[in-house]
Amino acid sequence: MTAPLRRWLTPVVAVFAALAVLAGPLPAAAAPTPPQPSGHGDDEPKLLDDLIEARNRAYVQSQAKLKKSEKRQRELALEVGRAQAELALLAPQVNEIAAQSYRTGRIGAVSMLLDTANPDSFVRRAAALDELNLVNSKKLAEVNAVKARAEQAKLAADAEVREQQKLRNELARGKREAEKALALVGGRGLTGGKVVAESPVARQAPGRTADGDWKPQGCTESDPTTAGCVTARTLHMYKEVKRAGFDRFVGCHRTGGPYEHPKGRACDWSLQNRGFAPWHNDDTYRYGNDLTAFLVRNAELLGIYYVIWNRQIWFPATGWKSYSGPSNHTDHVHVSLL
Repeated sequence: MTAPLRRWLTPVVAVFAALAVLAGPLPAAAAPTPPQPSGHGDDEPKLLDDLIEARNRAYVQSQAKLKKSEKRQRELALEVGRAQAELALLAPQVNEIAAQSYRTGRIGAVSMLLDTANPDSFVRRAAALDELNLVNSKKLAEVNAVKARAEQAKLAADAEVREQQKLRNELARGKREAEKALALVGGRGLTGGKVVAESPVARQAPGRTADGDWKPQGCTESDPTTAGCVTARTLHMYKEVKRAGFDRFVGCHRTGGPYEHPKGRACDWSLQNRGFAPWHNDDTYRYGNDLTAFLVRNAELLGIYYVIWNRQIWFPATGWKSYSGPSNHTDHVHVSLL
């Protein structure tokens, strides 16, 4: 039996002992340095790092668009002010027209022309009326044009305000989504951003009640990895992880110890095809990251209790915390089921 296999057969570190160091610093021994990002083809899955970069680019573009919108709003506000000032200057002329109408009463053009003593008077009145109407029409047209310009500028300014609010909401939402997506899978400290941006969706595990709780299950199913047993929920998780493409070495049931392995509620997913060895290159690092991402993204569907990977432990209720113990979990991903 190889040393890595003997290490796996030792009891898993106690969860409660782990909880005592969740908030503590990382162990003194330095964790392996994540490999540097490398290019990948169009046919490969996008990394979460790529997604974060794309959202950052979109954020910068939206910020520029927002500044442009704010500048346009200021210009429109000035336009409204200029139009209002012009209206104030035209107000006396409008008042003059109104006063003139008040003095002349409701006498129409026909009455004004018929009320003449001779033909010469008729011609003079007709010319005067024509001139008056022309002047008044120009003045009123000018007033209406300025009013229309002010109203259009105000509508455009209001539209800019609405667009700015929309942009701010989009920026805030994009930031929240990016932060949430990265935090869910352990952030850059755990993954270095080298983790698949999306994971397959697992099928619902058995034993969930109508109110969302999980029924206790006994170790009734044959463990496909050992001669022991696992629960139906653990077997379902095992099959879903395999179905998602993670087909390297795995061990589930283990005798001895008070925690999940002896109860058939835990599995250790190696990074190697045989045995266990710490991650040492991009392939094994990515495998651990992507497997971990699949588990935490599907935790609610699979009934996951906690996940441990690369000196970090994740609980659905608390998220990721630092972890140290007899095994630093740099050679496998541990998952326990409810």
